[in-house]
Amino acid sequence: MQEPTHHIAATLKSLRGAQGWSLDRASRATGVSKAMLGQIERGESSPTVATLWKIAGGFRVSFSLFFEQASVEGGSPDNAAVTVLEDAAAGMTVTPLFAFDPALRFEMFLIELASGACSESSPHEPGVVEHVVMLDGTLELALDGHWEALGPGEARRFAADREHGYRNVGERAARFHDVIHYPQV
Repeated sequence: MQEPTHHIAATLKSLRGAQGWSLDRASRATGVSKAMLGQIERGESSPTVATLWKIAGGFRVSFSLFFEQASVEGGSPDNAAVTVLEDAAAGMTVTPLFAFDPALRFEMFLIELASGACSESSPHEPGVVEHVVMLDGTLELALDGHWEALGPGEARRFAADREHGYRNVGERAARFHDVIHYPQV
């Protein structure tokens, strides 16, 4: 399995090539600067989780496309080793549990947000719905400018095609599942 930065770089380059987009066109679609896209594509920079979401949204692809998966020896694709994305600056770790399934149109992640960490997300493509299920700790979820607290065992479903955010004001890490449903194409 290659380093996450290399896989992300190869995926971005492949997406841009498939679309026939210049860096300028990709920048307009994603809201990420041409310079940053070029650095990511050359493997010179590892994007933050927020930047990677912008890129996925701009290309209208699943977030998990940027996570490399390799079969574990003797296992099935459902029992695969995966790339974990650690965003130290944001205090966030994202582990894919189920990569995007085109038949079911969903993907699922385990997300850990460090104490004091906050992650704000740009709107995803129209029709995307997220399901957040708290496992451990306390998470505050921002929707429409209002922060709502969620504790262990609590869940929230929301339209993710609007700005939203996550923050942990607790003293320990907040762990939650994030299931993302994409609209039919």
